[in-house]
Order: sequence, then structure tokens, then C-alpha cells
Amino acid sequence: MNVETPNPGCTRPASSDKTVRLDQPTSSSARSKAPVFVLGSVRSGTTLLYHMLLSSGGFAVYRTESHAINLLEPRFGSLSKRGNRQKLMKAWLASKLFQVSGLDAARIEKKVLEECSNGGNFLRLVMEEIAHTQGLERWADCTPEHLAFLPRIKETIPDALIVHIIRDGRDVALSLEKQNWIKPLPWDRNRPLIAGAAYWDWIVRKGRRDGRELGNHYCEVRFEDLIGNPRVVLSRLSGFIEHDLDYDRIQKSGIGSVSEPNTSFSPGAEGSFNPIGRWRESLSEEELARLEGMIGDTLNELGYPLATTTQMSADLQGLRNRYRRYFDLKHWLKSQTPAGRVLVTRDLSWL
Repeated sequence: MNVETPNPGCTRPASSDKTVRLDQPTSSSARSKAPVFVLGSVRSGTTLLYHMLLSSGGFAVYRTESHAINLLEPRFGSLSKRGNRQKLMKAWLASKLFQVSGLDAARIEKKVLEECSNGGNFLRLVMEEIAHTQGLERWADCTPEHLAFLPRIKETIPDALIVHIIRDGRDVALSLEKQNWIKPLPWDRNRPLIAGAAYWDWIVRKGRRDGRELGNHYCEVRFEDLIGNPRVVLSRLSGFIEHDLDYDRIQKSGIGSVSEPNTSFSPGAEGSFNPIGRWRESLSEEELARLEGMIGDTLNELGYPLATTTQMSADLQGLRNRYRRYFDLKHWLKSQTPAGRVLVTRDLSWL
């Protein structure tokens, strides 16, 4: 492990003035039925932790990302208008998102057309219906980009519990580069690694900043702790979400990436799977120095030791600022303006 935390598990940001004992359940029975959002930068272990929740039992099994708030709501506009709800359902019923839900098309369409008023409401209606068909009362969401929409989630789903899983930004950037996930700015096309690191830096900082406003409805889990000390992490997370996350039962059930790791790297020999610290063997000294020079302060803040002594140069500071402004602008256009419909149309093409 490349992170040493004295009490691995689910924690509140250190700067928050709102504290809660995360290793002990609260007295609220409503909390034990509240929806759980497992969020984080892409390639940070969100799917693994989500599948652990599903494997624990008691959560509706829906093995895909919902994209309800980051894509569907911006694309179809205000869902208080019946016409927009009709357009949403036409697209959703023709997508993979519906196909894997196991729902009756006529029943869920009727429910959404009659009761839905916003993206969070749509997500709750769909997930509660899935839970109902499976004889369950609880559900979880695992759409990584929803981390950038925490205020909207809490506005439309007030009882939502947010679990922010954080992974070493150097490993995340390397994985994003391999999958060509984050497109570099036009003048920076030859540095996809830097673009991925900039995105990680932006969304993790935004998620932590917004999360601090949510009090004991928000906590953080380190990917490295989840891999290295799963029993401890899951035990403390059990208290936060008021749900029994028994590690042995999770391993026995083994849904999805619990038994089949979701990796962008070629698997090694049997038993050699290790997703931690891949950057040590994969990045050149020059690449590492540049990467740490740009996001080193965030890595330090999160407790990830740096491997170089590179300081942030004016060039790297300017580059990070440009990416931050770009991601901020794109997020604002998508979530706050009609331009969001145009921006997300391409993103919806694969659904």
C-alpha cells in the first residue's frame, strides 16, 4: 500500500466541523433504508465497492450506471413537463439502462409519467421499482460523474448517503490514459496522462468541497485501504450506511468485480492481481515529475507520499488552471443551461 492511514475505513474530511462516529450505527431507522451513492473519479474503484454492497445482500441488483442526474436530466430538460418525461421514457426504454432493469415497460412508464418531477425523482422511482420487483427495500447508485452533482442529489434525494471512494491520482491518471477516457485540450493533445490527472484533481476536489456541506451524510473511503484492509473498511462503512457488510458473505456471493476485477491492465499470473502503485513501474521519471508537479499538492493533502521533489512551475499551474476552468465551464453548461442538451447528446449515444 502507498497510503498509511491509522484508522482505515470511512472517514469525514479533516477540515469538516461536523463529526460522526462512522464505526457505530446512528439511532435513525430511516438511515438504514436510505439510498447509497458510491461515487468517485472514474477508475477509482467505484464499481468494486458498489458490487461489494450488492454482494452483501439487501440492495437491489442493478449492474449498470444510472446516469440519471449527469446525463438524462440535462438532456431532456425539466421533468416537471410531461412532454419532457415522454421523451425521456422513449429514449430510456430503448436503452441498455432499461434492458438490464428487469422492469415492466408499461408499468414503469406509467409511474414516471404520473409521478416524476426531476432527475433525482426519476432515479428513485426506477430504483425503488427495481427493489420492489426483487423483494427488497434499499438501492444504491454507482455513476462516478454524479460526484460532481452532489448539491443536486441532495436537493432531489435528501436522504441520500454519499460514499466518496478516492484512489491515488497517479494510478487513476494512468488508467484513464490507457482507456483514452479524458480528452486533452486541443493544444495539449499529446499529453493524455496530464489530462487524466487534471480531471482527477478537479472532480476529487469538487466532491470533497461539496461533501463537507453534507454533514454526516458524506464519508470518504480510500481505495488502497479497501484493497489492503477490506474487513476494517467494510466494518466502519457498515456503521455509516447502517447495513451489514459482512466480508465473508460478500466474497461468497462475489457479484461482478468482487470476483472478476475490472482492470484496464492485462491480468498477471494467478493470485498476482495488485491494482495499487502501478504508476511506479509504468511512468518514466519525466512523466512522474510532471504529473506530481501538477497535482502534488492534492496528493499530499490526501496523504499520498510523493516520489519526486518537483515543485509546481508557473507552466504547470497555468495548465492546471486551464483544465479546471474547462471542467467547471463544461459542468456549468451541462447542469445549468439549455446547452446541456447539446453537450450530453453525444454522451447518450451509447446507452
